[in-house]
Amino acid sequence: MRINTNVASLNSQESAANTQNNLRSSLEKLSSGLRINKASDDASGLAIADKLRTQANSIGQSISNGNSAVALTQIADKAMAEQSNILDIVKTKLVQAATDTTSDEGRAAIGKDVNKLLSQLDNIAKQTNYNGTELLQASAADTGAGTALTFQMGENAADIIATTAGVQSNTVGLGLASAQASAAAGFASAGSARALLVDVDSALNTLNGWRADFGSTQNQLESAVRNQMTQQTNIKAAESVIRDVDYAAESANFNKQNIIAQAGTYAMSQSNATQQNVLRLLQ
Repeated sequence: MRINTNVASLNSQESAANTQNNLRSSLEKLSSGLRINKASDDASGLAIADKLRTQANSIGQSISNGNSAVALTQIADKAMAEQSNILDIVKTKLVQAATDTTSDEGRAAIGKDVNKLLSQLDNIAKQTNYNGTELLQASAADTGAGTALTFQMGENAADIIATTAGVQSNTVGLGLASAQASAAAGFASAGSARALLVDVDSALNTLNGWRADFGSTQNQLESAVRNQMTQQTNIKAAESVIRDVDYAAESANFNKQNIIAQAGTYAMSQSNATQQNVLRLLQ
């Protein structure tokens, strides 16, 4: 029997220290709700979980991009819907001016109305924008054709959805510049008004084509948003499996470590008490 080195007590202390570390780790997991609080908890699991989190966050921003893009397409569609209403009225007035039952004075008055309506069509093209981005022509000052609008709809560079280029929803782009000039001068005859009906029909067809393109883009965006919402949910679920703590299992582990700690304290007291038996040998 030895007194200077109590091996049993040292073993008990080592076991108690390990148990205390396990208790601290278990309490950290229970208090944070995370199974992985630092890299040493699960190095490979942390790397995978962080990559999944980045992917989920990127897709979340992509969903926001898509919702904003849907709002943009709706603004463009509503603006062109109003332009379509204007062209409907213009055609009605041209039909009125194209008959000989309308007097020259009446045609002059109709010309003023048509000129004002086409000017408003140009105003809509100039004013329609989303956050400063012009939607129906090149810019507020440039009546040329607009460029395609590209929306980032995924975490990769190639994940994009774009609108159709070349939208020029003004009197120039719709081929109504001559009609506007004739209306401003006042229709000289029923025949001059009648000749413009073909231009208005062509403008309506062109405008409806652009509206259809924006509508198709909106459907594509909405489908992409729905798909990415599902994808984001599944990715977050996969991350949760790796990163989040299972409270049932960890609570059981904590209780186990707590019991071991109490038993270790008792064992340490007993290992110290055995040293007292040496005194009997000295009596």
